[in-house]
Amino acid sequence: MTSSPPPPPPPRRRLRLGLGAAVVLAIVALSTAVGLGLVRGQPSSVEAVPLAERSASVESAPAEIYVHVLGAVERPGLYVLRADSRVVDALAAAGGSTDAAELAGVNLARRVEDGEQILVPVVGSVADPSAPPSGDGTVDLNTADQAALEELPGIGPALAERIVAWREDNGRFRTVDDLLAVPGIGEKVLEGLRDGVRV
Repeated sequence: MTSSPPPPPPPRRRLRLGLGAAVVLAIVALSTAVGLGLVRGQPSSVEAVPLAERSASVESAPAEIYVHVLGAVERPGLYVLRADSRVVDALAAAGGSTDAAELAGVNLARRVEDGEQILVPVVGSVADPSAPPSGDGTVDLNTADQAALEELPGIGPALAERIVAWREDNGRFRTVDDLLAVPGIGEKVLEGLRDGVRV
């Protein structure tokens, strides 16, 4: 006698399997939604900084300059100073001036430049600004006072005053051509002065 094939599983079992899978899918979807909500609700760990504030916070350290101080100072040598330093700061870095220093020949308030050499003269080494011109008949642009400068051809009281003011603001004249930086002095005036001045 031939046995008949087993009957198919009841539909109820299939329904249970389908409900179980649906429940698992629903839990996964709910977990994902909750997770995304938590992530979105959390504050960002990277703060946005306005550009102006960022620029201010990344300020570079003050620039430095090298200055060579020598002459009548306690410790002559090469010193690193802040870019906005003045001659008095350079002398302080070198231990101050000695008793033999002639500070009348140094503009202590002048700003120093990178690579500059500051020479502090000793008493007697600086020519008297009111003294007559040197034996060669020239006037030193770095030591002459206003009265001496007025004796030069083409230089009146106003230009003489500007030359002294430029020297106080910018330091020594390095060449005679530096006179062109003085307001009111052009090529023509300079040519008239060239043989009568020195630096």
